[in-house]
Amino acid sequence: MIGKLTGTLCDKNPPQVMVDCHGVGYEVHVPMSTFYNLPELGAKVSLLTHFVVREDAQILYGFENSQEREAFRQLIKITGVGPRTALSVLSGMSVADLSQAVTMQEGGRLIKVPGIGKKTAERLLLELKGKLGPDIGLSSTLANDAQGDILQALLALGYSDKEAVLALKALPKDVGVSDGIKQALRALSKA
Repeated sequence: MIGKLTGTLCDKNPPQVMVDCHGVGYEVHVPMSTFYNLPELGAKVSLLTHFVVREDAQILYGFENSQEREAFRQLIKITGVGPRTALSVLSGMSVADLSQAVTMQEGGRLIKVPGIGKKTAERLLLELKGKLGPDIGLSSTLANDAQGDILQALLALGYSDKEAVLALKALPKDVGVSDGIKQALRALSKA
């Protein structure tokens, strides 16, 4: 219903901010990653939003970018994970870190987030697999287009996200596509 807010930032009280849009103040809950990147009070701000309507409340959640909002939407689809827990996850780790934890199936990284226990972490790993995409989590890992091409080739050959990422991390950063694929396949055949 409300997809984006652009206005003046008039209050910051973690995890909530208030955005004045032409005389109407919207209270918006934001993850800490977005909160830390907000401008000073009185400055113009633009947030992508997700509007949640419950029987007892109508709550607006705001995000700095579309990756955060998409990750939030994927998280709240999971049984037992509500908007507050999803906000906590995005406050505790970046979207790239979350995607990488899911790709590598590292539940220990999720358990460090307040409110996430072992069972919830396992459920997140299971339900988010393949939904955040390896490209989101690897944007910081991929130094160049060649590494992206190598990753895509390994995935196309049937290797799992985890196997492809591990093989990619073992390669030199400046490797070419064909040499990188050969080296990665050699490494994967030894594993």
